[in-house]
Amino acid sequence: MNYKNYNKVNKSEWTGRIDSEDDFDSFRWHQWIKTIDLNDESLKAFEGKRGFALLGFECDSGVKLNKGRTGAAKGPSSIRKELSNLPWQSSKDIGLFDAGNINCDNSTLEDAQNSLAEAVEKILNLNLFPILLGGDHSIAFGHYKGVLKHLQKNKEKKNLGIINFDAHFDLRPYEKSGTSGTMFNQIAGLTKAQNIDYSYLCLGIQKHSNTLRLFKTADELGVEYILAKDLTNMDYYPILERVDNFMKDKDHLYVTICSDVFSSAFAPGVSAPQALGLYPDKVLNFLKYILKSKKAVSFDIAEVSPRFDLDNTTANLASVMIFAVVNTISKIS
Repeated sequence: MNYKNYNKVNKSEWTGRIDSEDDFDSFRWHQWIKTIDLNDESLKAFEGKRGFALLGFECDSGVKLNKGRTGAAKGPSSIRKELSNLPWQSSKDIGLFDAGNINCDNSTLEDAQNSLAEAVEKILNLNLFPILLGGDHSIAFGHYKGVLKHLQKNKEKKNLGIINFDAHFDLRPYEKSGTSGTMFNQIAGLTKAQNIDYSYLCLGIQKHSNTLRLFKTADELGVEYILAKDLTNMDYYPILERVDNFMKDKDHLYVTICSDVFSSAFAPGVSAPQALGLYPDKVLNFLKYILKSKKAVSFDIAEVSPRFDLDNTTANLASVMIFAVVNTISKIS
């Protein structure tokens, strides 16, 4: 199958410091990662303990359609640069692959999302855990569709829950096509059309970033959410109880982070910066807790916009989140 809007990544794009060329314990990500071409029909399913595949979404058409600040299309490249020098701290039986990028060049956002869905499905079919690099948060619709297709074709239980760390609901109304503010409403429409459960938990919602209509839409759709101020001020245990209650009847989880959930002190390079956003350590604690449920089947981090970044701060934060995902899942596999 020839994937549209797709380009592979050359290994030469992964460069960084080398402490040793033969001591595995001194390796960094750029020394361990391998590149794969999703158009290569000879690819075989990964047979090691656990494998991960990075996939970039070089697209910010969703932000443009949502009348936001563009720039996130260059996010995947920026995140890869920060990942390159990270120390590899998992064992040799953990595979790490770069599966390339989906772009929006000369196509509609919907076409790019459909291509993304096909690529995600292929990665899952290869027995790899997808880690997607945004790009704007319209990545979520294509990502979800790809996971759902995989589960349906493999006749697995398809009670697929979404956990989103985000300042925004992204439940805006849509007609023919969506934006970076409509994805979770589009997913609600998709699940309704297929007569399957719609399960969406959003952590980090900001009152000043969502209209009353969006709060009412969330209530109408049965969306569960926790405000950013509660995540900051409440004790962990009541929040963990709410997260547990959401996860307990889910067979699988798709986990996504919009970088604007973080305080702009830590994530200035986003379309919609948040002065009162969350601190990274708070998000990291909840993210690890969710991953340890062993129900997560895919992950992405969106809205890294190098155009507005300061000293690659936001891209570096995204790389640390991905580092935590890989290490946490590797340890529990």
